[in-house]
Amino acid sequence: MKLQRVLVTGANGQLGYELQHTVAPDVELIATDHQTLDITHPKQIAAALEQYQPDLVINAAAYTAVDKAETDQVNAQRLNGDAAGLLAQAVAQANQARPTKLVHISTDFVFDGAYSLPYAPEATPAPLGVYGATKLSGEQQVQAHLSTALILRTSWLYSTHGNNFVKSMLRFMQEREQLGVVYDQVGSPTWARTLAQSIWALVAQDAQGILHCSDNGVASWYDFAVTIQEEAYHLGLLNKRIPINPIRSSAYPTPAKRPAFSVMDKSRTEEYLGYRLPYWRSSLQAMLTELHESSQHA
Repeated sequence: MKLQRVLVTGANGQLGYELQHTVAPDVELIATDHQTLDITHPKQIAAALEQYQPDLVINAAAYTAVDKAETDQVNAQRLNGDAAGLLAQAVAQANQARPTKLVHISTDFVFDGAYSLPYAPEATPAPLGVYGATKLSGEQQVQAHLSTALILRTSWLYSTHGNNFVKSMLRFMQEREQLGVVYDQVGSPTWARTLAQSIWALVAQDAQGILHCSDNGVASWYDFAVTIQEEAYHLGLLNKRIPINPIRSSAYPTPAKRPAFSVMDKSRTEEYLGYRLPYWRSSLQAMLTELHESSQHA
């Protein structure tokens, strides 16, 4: 698919940031946030599609406060579920005049984590909490309105931009004498740049349906934290090392229950891409190097 103009929702988030930094120079990217395009309002969506006439819409907007969603179900459903449906419906209508592709971003939290092998795209979803349930609702609404949409599930996203586990860990490692990090939740940490670059490549291949996209490999949050400290200390982002203790999830209760195992099968995605997705530790090294370089120039 040849792109001339791309409309991105949620452009201030981690993925939105990386999409803006990886877009081809001959593609015009229209970056919108909640202030410039409220995707919970059908008229605003229709007006934006009419004004910009995009070849591609990437829905990177989401309610991502996993724990807060447990008591804010209405707003989580409104943005993660219903707004995704409204967007797909509007793109389907726009398709009657000119072809427009939709990419919608979903999550590993649609699974309950009771499985011990990587989840295939067609595996039966069973979300444990409100966040996962509302994201699953978004997937279902998108598919109901637009069968040609590409739905990409990703996991454990981080970037140099925005708030995420990597940046939180770096801050805690500077401020605290020791840390406790859960070791009984396992997944695949993913640099948002991997996801952004994959989106551009998958769109070029006209991929559709549900696919999984994360960095390769497996880690617990504890493994992830230990590696963050090792790499950051080696780069000079940290000037000390602190003890990091493995703890059970039960010792760190949260309002939302998380899947114990949310590794996803990415083989179909890699077939489309024609290459292997990077190993999570290599991506982390690259992201931390970038963070270090930007801190040197700050």
